[in-house]
Amino acid sequence: MTNSVRSGVRTAAGRLRENVEESVRVDTRTLAVFRMFVGLLIVVDVLLRSRNFTYFYTNDGVVPQSLATQFGPDNAFSFYHFTTDPTLIAALMGIQILIAIQLIVGYKTRIATILSFLFVISLDHHNPFVLSYADTLFRLLLFWAIFLPLGERWSIDAVHADGKPRATIASIASALILGQMVYMYFLNWYHKSQDELWTGGDATPLIMGLDDMTYLFAGYARQLPALLELGTYLWYYMLMFSWLLLVLVGRKRMLLVALFVGGHASFILTVRIGAFPYVAMAGLLLFLQTQFWDDLESVAAMLEIDRTRLTAARHRLEAFGAAVPYPRLERPSIERAKSGLYSASLGLIVVFFVVFSAFAYVPAGGFVTDSSPNERAEDVAASLSVDQPNWSVFAPTPRTTDRYYVFPAETADGDRIDAYNERPLTYDRSHDELQNQYDTYRQRFYMNSVRNGGFNDNEIPEVHAEYLCTVWEEEYDTELTHINMYVVYEDITLETIDDPSERETRTSHLYAHGCGDNEPKEIAPPDF
Repeated sequence: MTNSVRSGVRTAAGRLRENVEESVRVDTRTLAVFRMFVGLLIVVDVLLRSRNFTYFYTNDGVVPQSLATQFGPDNAFSFYHFTTDPTLIAALMGIQILIAIQLIVGYKTRIATILSFLFVISLDHHNPFVLSYADTLFRLLLFWAIFLPLGERWSIDAVHADGKPRATIASIASALILGQMVYMYFLNWYHKSQDELWTGGDATPLIMGLDDMTYLFAGYARQLPALLELGTYLWYYMLMFSWLLLVLVGRKRMLLVALFVGGHASFILTVRIGAFPYVAMAGLLLFLQTQFWDDLESVAAMLEIDRTRLTAARHRLEAFGAAVPYPRLERPSIERAKSGLYSASLGLIVVFFVVFSAFAYVPAGGFVTDSSPNERAEDVAASLSVDQPNWSVFAPTPRTTDRYYVFPAETADGDRIDAYNERPLTYDRSHDELQNQYDTYRQRFYMNSVRNGGFNDNEIPEVHAEYLCTVWEEEYDTELTHINMYVVYEDITLETIDDPSERETRTSHLYAHGCGDNEPKEIAPPDF
């Protein structure tokens, strides 16, 4: 090989490396905003979950710890599994909020990130029946964030740092967390590409017809089917080309990020799917590079925005941060040990979750057993809830049936009621807007677990039925003797998106329960 050829190869390799580094480069100001957003999401999530504290998170509710551990991953890690005392569980939730606040202000940020991650998976394992893809994505983003310098800017850590903060970082960790978002989007596109409802543009109109999970502006959106069809195509092709989030840089990337953020904002206004849009927006934040901040400053200057108050507030916050005690060990040996531990941990993670995952796709005949490295890696990942799902959100076939629940029950006085909706027994709709049958969006996911439990003959419906038997007598001073569980389906078509009365209706029997010593029996089955 001649010197000119070698030089050309080195030049090409150098340019490739520069391009890759630029693709995964993250501005440290962006990391700071991400850190605060993630901490705020944790605080809000714990506060929202506390609304159903007894119902979902104590042994007096519908998910006793024995049931959670039975259906959770093997060896699932959870601080909440060390106790069943409601007071201690509430105290642990309080500690989780305090650590999230530590993350927001950036005090000992890496420690706060690790502890926040452990508390997040702990609460998820404490009740695995109320979880969604939002929780999965949040866990994964928080896990990859452990290896990022989230406290580099706008933090107490930064105030106490010896040197100037780095402007940007480009590392394996930044590549992994950005790749996580792209992997989720692109795999979701792959699943959607398998169904003609997505490729034909009908998916979004039908989803907007799901009265049990749409709200706010969904009713208006249903009146614009052509716009919804256009939205289907737009989202479908955005997912198809989501890999451009990594390839593009600067303003071109900003435009694509804005499109994705706009898509998730439309979900917030129409579909009751909980935290998923906010978590996805947190992940999308990381794609905003230095160009975004430069343009933001230019806009502020163009609008002649007075930033003196902002500067004064920043100085006050820095003074507060400087006054916070900041003990640290600065021995060179300790710093070397921390650096070595970081490198070894990240390397181990890459090996486990990137290299060994190849075993799942390589035919190995009799050479790969149940104790293969891939199996062990999957076990560890599942115990920490960082295993990758199939990301089949509304895919491959979006749901085209509305559903609501009716629990016909019989009292000791011989009356028949609907114990789920707390009304006289009828199989008619319980609400004009079916999403109102759930007090919180997590109750919808829990009822999915009850419904699936009825079809799969597991203990979840039984525990729920026995809970109703107990609380009904306590709250209404009336004893229930029997409970049945039905789910009512309404088939949605393009013609009945906004007219439930014209839909075909059917039911499925989930479970029959006898309260106390009573034997189960059928109670007034529906006549349709």
